[in-house]
Amino acid sequence: MARRTKIYEGKAKILYEGPEPGTIVQYFKDDATAFNAEKRDVIEGKGVLNNRLSEFFMLGLQAVGIPTHFLKRLNMREQLVRSCEIIPLEVIVRNYAAGSMSKRLGIEEGTQLSRPVVEYCYKDDSLGDPLVSEEHIAAFGWASQQDMEDVLSLALRVNDYLSGVMYAVGIRLVDFKIEIGRVYEGDFQRLVIADEISPDSCRLWDIETGRKLDKDVFRRDLGSLTDAYSEVARRLGILQSSNITTAPTVVK
Repeated sequence: MARRTKIYEGKAKILYEGPEPGTIVQYFKDDATAFNAEKRDVIEGKGVLNNRLSEFFMLGLQAVGIPTHFLKRLNMREQLVRSCEIIPLEVIVRNYAAGSMSKRLGIEEGTQLSRPVVEYCYKDDSLGDPLVSEEHIAAFGWASQQDMEDVLSLALRVNDYLSGVMYAVGIRLVDFKIEIGRVYEGDFQRLVIADEISPDSCRLWDIETGRKLDKDVFRRDLGSLTDAYSEVARRLGILQSSNITTAPTVVK
């Protein structure tokens, strides 16, 4: 295989130059991190599952008219995506109080919110991805007012789609995080869902039992992360057997 140029390596993925201009190969690693990478481990098969799950969600979003950077899955660990300029924000949509919201506001975890709450964090690991307001975003020029209106609309549409898909398989979408990218087409730009959508970036609870099926399993030492992610994939019809993640082939 021809040697590829690495563009960036993050906590869970590696980005390589794509085969054509304007494309990127996104490689999913088995690394698991929490608490701003203070806790870390390597979970065999995690990258395979996240690649398949993110493909499923991105294709589903595209099918209902929500634009994403996803082009196609290349193999068990890699997908081809459009190159885009990432807005330096994590966009968090919350349907129930959990995690940092519960800690900040003293709200019991699992409390249903009267409406989805959208929050923004500035993407900077060295600062711990701090919570910011729309005033901060405007003042520092991270996004325009029109961008933010489009970001809010996209976030709520993604929430509607994901909530329905998860509810249909007995899973409660507690909250999720997305990233938004700018794609330029001539003199015009449009915003697309970028990065990934997977149990790494969502809180997912079984509706009947409350069992956690997301990265909180790793954060809180609640059992096997691979088993939790595999359960989500099986319910969505992505996995037909439990051994698909056994000894996955690593693309080098």
